[in-house]
Amino acid sequence: MNDRTFQNWRELVAEALQGKSFDALISRTADGLPIEPLYAAANVTHVPPWPGRRPWRLAQRMEHPDPKEASRLALDDLAGGASELVLVLSGSATGRGFGVDAGSVEMLDAALSGVELDHIRLRLETAPFDGRAAAQNILELVARRRHAGADLSIDFGLDPVSDLARCGGMPLSWPELAERFAGTAKLIAEKGIAGRCARVDSRVVHEAGASEAQELAFMLATGVAYLRVLECQGWSLDEARKALGFLLVADADEFISIAKLRALRQLWERIEVACGLDPEPIELSVETAWRMMTRHDPYTNILRGTLAAFSAGVAGADAIGVWPFTAALGLPDAFARRVARNLQNVLIDEAHLWRVVDPASGSGAFEALTQALGRKAWEFFQEIEQEGGVVESLVSGKLQARIAGAREEAREEIGHRRAPITGVSEFALLSQAPVSVLEPMRRKANEVRSPLPLQRVFEPLASERLAEPFERLRDRSDACLARTGRRPLVFLANLGGGASFAPRRQFAKSLFEGG
Repeated sequence: MNDRTFQNWRELVAEALQGKSFDALISRTADGLPIEPLYAAANVTHVPPWPGRRPWRLAQRMEHPDPKEASRLALDDLAGGASELVLVLSGSATGRGFGVDAGSVEMLDAALSGVELDHIRLRLETAPFDGRAAAQNILELVARRRHAGADLSIDFGLDPVSDLARCGGMPLSWPELAERFAGTAKLIAEKGIAGRCARVDSRVVHEAGASEAQELAFMLATGVAYLRVLECQGWSLDEARKALGFLLVADADEFISIAKLRALRQLWERIEVACGLDPEPIELSVETAWRMMTRHDPYTNILRGTLAAFSAGVAGADAIGVWPFTAALGLPDAFARRVARNLQNVLIDEAHLWRVVDPASGSGAFEALTQALGRKAWEFFQEIEQEGGVVESLVSGKLQARIAGAREEAREEIGHRRAPITGVSEFALLSQAPVSVLEPMRRKANEVRSPLPLQRVFEPLASERLAEPFERLRDRSDACLARTGRRPLVFLANLGGGASFAPRRQFAKSLFEGG
């Protein structure tokens, strides 16, 4: 579309708007970035390193507390198409109160009984600051099973920065913790196991309410911090970058999620060039967003998970994990796990998303959003670096303050129903039938504790789902129903004819049913 054609279109739009501002057609992201109603095709001159074309790894979580039951569920997942297991150990912040009780090599062996480690990818999720002990147990199990390191693919997930952000404290000073981190990474690297020692993970800030640009900036600052630590311990920068894996969150906003993943590749390429390295594709895993999950009308979570997984597949993720649709209610059963699995099987084997390299490339909308998001994230990254790096920014509370601002803005949008949550704040299903879970969500499921004594330094970043404020209102309505046999009643007087009051009636109905 040339300038003249675009101007003609604007004139036609102005006529259709009948005096309303054109800005009414422009929406904005959490970072205030504009999303225009129409874009021309983009002229792409450079594409960052992209992974080779192959189906992404289908990741399934192992989180049942009993090792034998965890093994049984995992074997079902592998038989159903999973190619990566996420071993969520007891005490892990991502376990939401659950996690495999595998604190010894023997219990770990039981949890992975029947699992051929040389045929899958294994990813560890450990309790905060417990990555070294978990890594040692895995390495001991590998030795007992007589696996060659080169035949295995394991992500050990060392991530002291996320642990610090979640706990608000450290068992050691940062220099001591950094040295311990590098020592564990060296221990793993010496075994020659394919995979990644360390993880650059955005989940802790995403769940705390960070905007997309803040999330990317946190990842850049964390990745740079790990490069510095490893370089100080004698690693070359090329060796250090190969030790890092990235884990990013995708949610139900497909435009933002695709742009965010694409922006991360471009931003990390910029870091590599600044380090004097030839850019290489990053190892990028994606997990669907915990904060978008709902307890009420949980079947809508299947739609959210589908959009997020689609976005991750389009954006070239190496591995994708989808939360089962009942996860916010408790420990998912075999049915919920199968739905999460098959959702991805359809995207891989029927939609063939993996066969096209960067299908968003050249799209005016995606290119503009990717570039704008990248610029904003780089600004935030520079702020963190000016504050002394990600650890100092956390200790000073400046990073948390910026995230708190984004979180409050999101709460206001949701609270005023400008950002509706289907099944919760809009179209609430009051007659919802109970769904099955293996175990209900435990009390204080979001409480994070380290097995090591910590020195508290700052207020930790707390995890919160977007639907929680409305869910608390519904809980009071449910309690009234259980106590009296009926929900609280609201009298609605409709004035005029049905055609005139129907929209307002639906608005009021959704408002009151939501809470």
